[in-house]
Amino acid sequence: MKYLSTSILGFKENAKENIKKIDSLNTDYLHIDIMDGIFVPNKTWSIEETKTLVESHTKPLDVHLMVSDIKKYIDDFSTLNPTYITFHFEATENPKEIIEYIKSKNIKVGISIKPRTTVEDLIPYLNLVDLILIMSVEPGKGGQEYLTSANEKIDELELLRNAYRYNYLIEVDGGINNNTIKECLNADMFVVGSYITSSEDFEEKINEIKSNF
Repeated sequence: MKYLSTSILGFKENAKENIKKIDSLNTDYLHIDIMDGIFVPNKTWSIEETKTLVESHTKPLDVHLMVSDIKKYIDDFSTLNPTYITFHFEATENPKEIIEYIKSKNIKVGISIKPRTTVEDLIPYLNLVDLILIMSVEPGKGGQEYLTSANEKIDELELLRNAYRYNYLIEVDGGINNNTIKECLNADMFVVGSYITSSEDFEEKINEIKSNF
């Protein structure tokens, strides 16, 4: 089973209306990128702003925290009752503590790595998480080109999952469009942002992406 998680990061004007439109279409998740201006240079919405933007959502939420004060943001964004909260491996010295903290909120746990971080770094945590998010761009802004180094990581994670019967989903995020998705089809979940949200026809682009599944 493969899933599309549509990133709402690119919406600047009429964001609430556009998010509502995306929510009504054939995406599987709404992907919410949260940045604090510290872990990454950009800063996005507060929890209050996010609640307003997605207050009438029907799709499950896939929250990606690109922040340094991880527990504070977990406390805030767990109030949205998301399906997943994903944090960055590079943002903490104790990933296991963060994994347990998210689980204590009865939310599925994702762990993400930047392009320069290896799959080997994640091996101690593979049996503890529900999702692994491979960044195929440097985190922090939308519209970047897909880095093909992500393909090897996806394939490696699939081999490890099959060998050890792990249960995580493999998610990929960054620079995904109707062409680059063909390179990473061993992933289970695809975060697509600007390819959909900067188009004139959201539904057409969503259907294009999902036709690859």
